[in-house]
This record gives sequence, C-alpha cells and structure tokens, in this order.
Amino acid sequence: MVFTNWARNQSGTPAEVRTPASVADVVRAVVDAAASGRRVRMVGTGHSFTGVALTDGIMLRPHGLTGVRSWADDRVTVLAGTPLRVLNELLGERGLALSNMGDITEQTVAGAIQTGTHGTGRDSGGLADQVTELELVLADGSVATVGPGEDLFDAARVGLGALGVLTAVTLRVEPAFLLHNRRHRLPLSEILGSLDSLVSANEHLDFFWVPHTDACLVKTNNRDPGPASPPSAVKRWMDNVFLENTAFGAACAVGARLPGLIPRINAVSAAALGDSESVDTSYKIFTARRDVRFLEMEYALPRHHLTQALRETRDLIERMNWKITFPVEVRVTPPSDAWLSTAYDRASAYIACHIYRPTPNPAYFEGVEEIMTRLEGRPHWGKLHTRDAFYLSKVYPRFADFTALRDRLDPRRLFTNEYLDLVLG
Repeated sequence: MVFTNWARNQSGTPAEVRTPASVADVVRAVVDAAASGRRVRMVGTGHSFTGVALTDGIMLRPHGLTGVRSWADDRVTVLAGTPLRVLNELLGERGLALSNMGDITEQTVAGAIQTGTHGTGRDSGGLADQVTELELVLADGSVATVGPGEDLFDAARVGLGALGVLTAVTLRVEPAFLLHNRRHRLPLSEILGSLDSLVSANEHLDFFWVPHTDACLVKTNNRDPGPASPPSAVKRWMDNVFLENTAFGAACAVGARLPGLIPRINAVSAAALGDSESVDTSYKIFTARRDVRFLEMEYALPRHHLTQALRETRDLIERMNWKITFPVEVRVTPPSDAWLSTAYDRASAYIACHIYRPTPNPAYFEGVEEIMTRLEGRPHWGKLHTRDAFYLSKVYPRFADFTALRDRLDPRRLFTNEYLDLVLG
C-alpha cells in the first residue's frame, strides 16, 4: 500500500499496515516493531503537508480507534482516530462544544493535536490547550496516562508522534454556544494600522489578504445569546460550496494556465467581497469546506511582529512579480504551555501562505520563510518549511527538554522518520 496525503505532495510505502481496534492492538504493534527492528507510526487523515506521518515500518491506520470512551460534565474522552467532524456532531447531540478549533474537520483528534492545529482566538488557544489528559503507548509497550503537572503531558500534547502513539485524548468541553459571524471587506493598509484594536475587540479574528490588491476579507466571530439566524441552505451553498470552492477552483485553474491574468482575477475576486453576517452553532461557524487542493506554509510570530511581517510579505510579492492566486491568511492565539506549541509562552500571530497544488512556487515559500525566520517565526509542524533542529532549538525554550525526554522514552527511535530526524535531530 502507498500512503498519500491530502495535498498529494507526500507519499510513502510502509512495510506493513495495521488498523488497530483497541489499545492492546497498538501495544502489540509497538512490541512487534521493536522486536523486528522496524519503526512504527500512527497516521491521521493525511492533512499534513510535511512527511510527519510517513513510515517505512508499521503504519497504523486510525479508523478502528474512533468514538467516545466516556463523558463527564465538562470533559469528554475520545479515541485518537475520531475525526473532528464526528466529534463535533457527538458533542452537539449532548449540548456541548469545544471552546475553539481550526477550520478543517476531516482531521483526526490525535493528528490535529500532535501537529499543533490552532484556529484563531484572542483568549482561547488551539486544541492542545483544551486537552486535560492523554493516553499513549510508549516505546517499551507500556501504556501511560498523563495529565497537568507532568512533563510528559506538556511535551506530548504537541508531540509529533515522537514520544509515543496517542490512543485516547480527554478534552475540556463547555455548554454549546452560538457565534455571531461577520464578514466584511477592509483595505490591508487600514488593517495594518488597527491590528491591536481589531484583535482586542473580537474573540476570534481571521482575515485574508488578496495579493495584488489592497483588499482583505475580515471574519470576526463573537459569542451571541441568540436566537440563531443561520444562513439559508441556498446562501450556505452559494458561499461555502460555489464561491469558496467551485468558482475559486475555476479561477485557480485559469490562473494556472494564464498566470498573467492572476492580478486581474484577484481584482475581480476582491471587488466581489461583500458584507454578511449570521448567528449559528459554534462549530458550524469555526469550520469551512476546502475542496481546492493547495500547498501551505504557515509561521507563528510574536504578535508584535505581525504588521512588519505582512508589509514585508506584500512588498516581496510585488518586488519579485510572483503571481499569487490564493489569499494570505492571518490568525492569532494566546500563549500556550505545551512545549512544542507554536504559541509556547508568547501571544502569537500566524501568517499562512498557500499555492494552488498544480502550480507549486518554492521561491515564494522560500522568500516568505526568510522574513518569518528573521522575525523569530516558528513553522507549523504540519505545513511546509525547511527549518531543522538547530534553528528550532533557538526558538523553542523547552526544545532541549523535549529531546531529552525523547532520548529517555525512545532511545532506539522506534517512532522516528525522516521528518522527525530533520526537526528534532
């Protein structure tokens, strides 16, 4: 079997594929891998753009480890392979919700947590910050359950699968709530002058700058007492399916064939940006449909560097005359205490650059990466970058603690692969 990720830029052929249906099955796979001198990795649904999930040894597919193990008033323990889409629906049936999440729901719970999926929030962090307990199978075949106050908990929440195979996660949940979503167009030049006030005024801020224009689509989400006023089925289809996927995909395809038209295409897209608002169930507002395949690089910066980074990125695109179809996305999060969280110990801003999958532009990512690394950027673990352990050890204060813990728990590197060799050494 050949494993290929969603973006179709990473693939690998494991020696063996297993679909464990229990923790005991995972333990057996880890013990078998160690005895036979092979490596072992649990994959998710392939939504990472890096090779973080690949293995040439035993690949564990997550489909048999799904569903909820137990419920409590403010906690849910879920098996690692459960897709976020399914978790949202199960929580909704019980009148519960996660406080924050990213916009992709096809990821597994474990895959999203292990690579640092974060969403956007002034006060609420990413998925790893909502974890209250982890269960994982260690390299010696033992099963560890860890919680706050333990080094393994803070290390393994964003652990890249390097410390063990995650089998279950306990997440903090709360009563279901409504979000008031507003979308409106603002000039980038205006946003650059008012970023602090925009962040402080909204619980969740997300904006997209359209290259070759001064236009941004600004999305703000704030809690609302109701009543709900969701978009109609026609409006939801028009925005989420037709405009953001079908029409956008067609524009990308035209731009791929005729790159000179991209600035004009973007100008038309920017002119079409309109105001809208709705009040709906939180996870329906947080999440989005993504059908157009792309490649992505994203960096987390100290928030005070965001304005400079955006200006330099805009100037670089124009100076190099690159033709960029995809918007540049900006999000924010509060500090995190997970050791390898991109937001560890600092209020963070994220700049994400995308390229249409059929027309990769390595120079674009390389140029933006130079800006981000100069400004103390940390690359998203599941998105494209070229940083190695030497660089990462300088921007993560607990990096040496993480690698020391890894040396102790997995001295034979049962859980490693080429990507982990690069980023962890």
